[in-house]
Amino acid sequence: MPDPATNAPEHILVIDDDRDIREDLRAYLTENGYRVSTAENAPAARRGIHSEEPDLILLDVMMPGEDGISLCRSIVRLTSIPIVFISARTDEIDRIVGLEVGADDYVCKPFNPRELLARVRSVLRRSNGNNREMTPEKTRYFEFDRWTLDTAKRCLTRDDGVIVSLSSGEFQLLMIFIARPQIVMSRERIVELSHAEGADVFDRSVDSQVSRFRKKIERDPKNPDIIQTVWGGGYVFAADVKKL
Repeated sequence: MPDPATNAPEHILVIDDDRDIREDLRAYLTENGYRVSTAENAPAARRGIHSEEPDLILLDVMMPGEDGISLCRSIVRLTSIPIVFISARTDEIDRIVGLEVGADDYVCKPFNPRELLARVRSVLRRSNGNNREMTPEKTRYFEFDRWTLDTAKRCLTRDDGVIVSLSSGEFQLLMIFIARPQIVMSRERIVELSHAEGADVFDRSVDSQVSRFRKKIERDPKNPDIIQTVWGGGYVFAADVKKL
């Protein structure tokens, strides 16, 4: 991640099998103040992430060999790097699948470079700012149910020592709930609090994010104790929250 004291440019990794797209994005994003590296497939992407973790990933969905969906799943299991899909698949179901596997946004090809830049800035702003904006009194650790949240590392530790990394979207969602325990929130309110205007966040994507997150933290995701559904109302974070 960039060091604010050095004004180092944020680092974006572009993963796409189309060389022209990689180079066009490299040139455009570099012109707009970012440091850009590229990878043509999943193995090259993993090597790039291992050598220097980027601040954001632009990821193509349809690549030869391991596709973007599979690669996204593996990245979000191990890191909290925000991911924006860039894809020629334009159906709503494809966007939902992309969000379900852990992406923070989904941009359809062909895209307007200025729109993509706006999406990149929005995701980076949320990723870099949520910790400050959503953490009351800059508290680093929160405890709920059998979990401890480290807001600096953006990970959860279960009471048996199991550590779960959070994607940018999952961390954002959890901070919204932790700041408002026992309060019923509609999907529209969650979207509003996520500061995701213009980022293709809609009611069904909230449901997808909640469903995916439940699989990580609930004992029984089909009968959740922590994030409960309020029929006709939205969701409520039912667990007690403690600052540590």
